[in-house]
Amino acid sequence: MIGYYNYTVILTYLSLLSASIGTIVTISGHGHPYFGIFFLLFCGLCDAFDGKVARHKKNRTESEKCFGIQIDSLSDLVAFGVLPACVGISMMRLSPLAKHYVFDCKPIFLKNILFIGVHLIPLAYILAAMIRLAYFNVTEQERQKNDDGVRKFYTGLPVTSASLIFPFILLLQFVIKADVAPVYFLTLIIVGIAFLSRFRIRKPGFKGIMMMVGIGAIEFALILIGRIVKC
Repeated sequence: MIGYYNYTVILTYLSLLSASIGTIVTISGHGHPYFGIFFLLFCGLCDAFDGKVARHKKNRTESEKCFGIQIDSLSDLVAFGVLPACVGISMMRLSPLAKHYVFDCKPIFLKNILFIGVHLIPLAYILAAMIRLAYFNVTEQERQKNDDGVRKFYTGLPVTSASLIFPFILLLQFVIKADVAPVYFLTLIIVGIAFLSRFRIRKPGFKGIMMMVGIGAIEFALILIGRIVKC
């Protein structure tokens, strides 16, 4: 079979599988948006360690390195681009505000315009994530030709940050006891713009990664507890 199936890409494949299941469950209407967030958090956990696992193999060929970069970005597009967008669409379906101002809007032509306009936001977010990942692939391959070390800075907001940002937005629902779908869509716009911005962010070290894993674990626990209490 074509491709690579050693331990260096296992976490990437698991992330892609989790993102795919989360997207299907969320967008099909069979699962609550919170289900998708749980899968998103798992994708973030896989992404936190996939690079370290891949670099652990010292004798990787250039083909393996290039394959790793490409498959990681493709996985990230689904996990941190498509999945958060689908969670947003699912939230909109359950949003009282969206029902009043979009789905029940009259006349019909205005309803259709609003419906299309609202859906353009998650689509634009996915496009921004795709452009950022493609740009990263190009610059990373160029960097690795001259430097075998680890990248020290990111340009713009990394797409993987979505795994911590959007769960936090859903946590707000338990705090403010209100419809947070508009806040979620506003966050999609802000994060999408940040993906394409040129500010620099220092790449976190091991302590930073473990801190983010801890934050993700807390978000997971709080959302789970919130759902259990609400039910």
